[in-house]
Amino acid sequence: MKKILLIFSIAFIFSARAFAQQQYVAQLYDGDIAKDFPFGDYDHKALDMPNYDKDPGARALVLKEFGKAWITSNGGRASLNFDYHVKIKLFTAAALKMGHVEIPCYVQDNGAYEEIRASSVQAITYYQEANGTIHTGSVDPDSINIVKVNKHLTKVVFNMPDLQLGCIIEYKYTLESPFLEKFRTWEFQSDIPKLYSEYEVHIPKVFGYNVSLRGALKLSLDTVGIEKYCFEATNLQSDCTVEDYRINAVPAFKQEPYMLSPQSYLSALHFQLTQYEHINNYVTLNQATHLDVAGNWDEVDKTLRYNDNFGSQLNRGSVFKDRIPTITAGKTDELDKAKAIYAYLQKTIKFDGDYSIYSDDGIKKAVDKHTGNVADVNLALVTALNEAGIAADAVILSTRDNGVVNKSYPALSEFNYVITAVSINGKDYLLDATEPLMGFGMLPLRCLNGEGRIIPLKKPSYWINVVTPQKKTDVYIADITLADNGKLSGTVTHYSKGYAGYEQRALIKSFKTTNDYVNSVNLSNGYHVVGSTISNLDDSLDMPLTETYIVEGSLQNGSIDPGIADKLAENPFKSDIRNYDVDFGMPQLNSYTLMLHLPGNKTIDTLGANIHNELPGAGGELSTSLEANRNTVKYTRQYQLNKPVYSTTGYNALKTFFDDIVRSEKTLLKIAK
Repeated sequence: MKKILLIFSIAFIFSARAFAQQQYVAQLYDGDIAKDFPFGDYDHKALDMPNYDKDPGARALVLKEFGKAWITSNGGRASLNFDYHVKIKLFTAAALKMGHVEIPCYVQDNGAYEEIRASSVQAITYYQEANGTIHTGSVDPDSINIVKVNKHLTKVVFNMPDLQLGCIIEYKYTLESPFLEKFRTWEFQSDIPKLYSEYEVHIPKVFGYNVSLRGALKLSLDTVGIEKYCFEATNLQSDCTVEDYRINAVPAFKQEPYMLSPQSYLSALHFQLTQYEHINNYVTLNQATHLDVAGNWDEVDKTLRYNDNFGSQLNRGSVFKDRIPTITAGKTDELDKAKAIYAYLQKTIKFDGDYSIYSDDGIKKAVDKHTGNVADVNLALVTALNEAGIAADAVILSTRDNGVVNKSYPALSEFNYVITAVSINGKDYLLDATEPLMGFGMLPLRCLNGEGRIIPLKKPSYWINVVTPQKKTDVYIADITLADNGKLSGTVTHYSKGYAGYEQRALIKSFKTTNDYVNSVNLSNGYHVVGSTISNLDDSLDMPLTETYIVEGSLQNGSIDPGIADKLAENPFKSDIRNYDVDFGMPQLNSYTLMLHLPGNKTIDTLGANIHNELPGAGGELSTSLEANRNTVKYTRQYQLNKPVYSTTGYNALKTFFDDIVRSEKTLLKIAK
């Protein structure tokens, strides 16, 4: 989990509203103005609803959703409070899973934590029985559990009672948090439709947040007013800005194949702490010292450079001083040295799966314990490279699941991952040593998510495109002989390069033994494997993984399918309209060649038509060919996608392209006597 950028044992924070309102309502409130709906009220019309007319296929419908966030002071410490209340109609069996509720609560290394008290949780299920009676069931507070996920995350878990098709579930809770820099994001949109979604925030005037609405939907309601004397602490009373946001008739977010995380597209409100006023409990307001939180990158750079869990770790070259000579022994070329250090860190620190831009327990402890989070691994890599005289920098980024970073203002809370940047002999490399099966110069797909920020220790930070020069390349070469009796025999060799090599190595390693993997290999047309060799599995990660199979089979209905392996079962693009860019992550190449040797009394009855398709703007190409030369038939099929990302304007062409790939894989060779 992210370390806190600021020390929030301070009492108060000054603010400036930086979000353009559609309208301004000058109102004065004397107290709490919550617009929450009553808990436990049921609606016969909702109970009788068989589906949602605007989205008949929806598994469920949010009937009402309301949230409220406000800040209080207790004992000189400010804390964030968040109420959530929702009522959901369940239409299908798949929707019954929504009756299992899990609410994440974050824990910081210094012991600060978010909390949901069981006493604040209310949860009820109600449905109409056959005789018309309304049955209700409530969650027993004793059944509400707190589950520890890891040292940075717990979950409050409970199950709604008496679930059945057509029921309505309703629950609410209050979350208390000390993390003011994590003001609660509000997602208007989810994977089910909503009749409306409303969020009310109370921000004392001694706090400041940038507020941004992301996504395609427009606000139905956007008002701001004033609540008098809402915040009180030592020597201070403050009014609050009260902001009310609402969207009516919220459509479900429809996920599409090959797209970035929904977090990058969902219509949601995001809050970023911008500035605060550090006030000692014993001084008055005009004696306060003003501090910027997210004013500019210069301030952020300075903060990171002197952070114990970031910049300070990059100055601990002594951890590797005695190790580097052994790691790079026999290496004279700078690139070879970098590769050796990279391989060493891959094997030395096991990635524990925790994402953060901050080291957990420090790189020395991670090296000694042989385990750590992503920052432990990759900050150690930066440090080791620099200790070896190879200039390297840390790069912070947001993973695909975390969403695309908003570059409008510095917001460290949007970054959750760190990698390494190094330049050797005029060539730039981006590295991530968390994956022991990934070759030098490659990044996991999770990292390929737009831009990252390079954080040098002695120069200003700057943006870079986090892209990969590597392709996903699969090459198949089959050499098959047909005997007079209709039996087939020969070899199939599969070369996996780049990302295909990484994925294939990971697949093989997921089996207990290599033999178990070989036994799982699925070939078409009744072929079966009778022998195999696999090379470059554990070492030589920069080389293609090579799998060679000795196969046997027989004609199927007098025909042979030239595509023995790696078929695309169906076109992944089925919809007529595409709303979001198609993102494969990296360029791709798939090539298949069959050399078929026929006995002297056999021929190919028909060669069929060749297929050719080119995507606009040199975006890709598909080609097949079938040639006969005496008793040898050569069939080739190759397609390549030259871009990692294709815009929605080229969707129809891409959809047709994949239709042609599927069509090409249905080719059959008819054997004639």
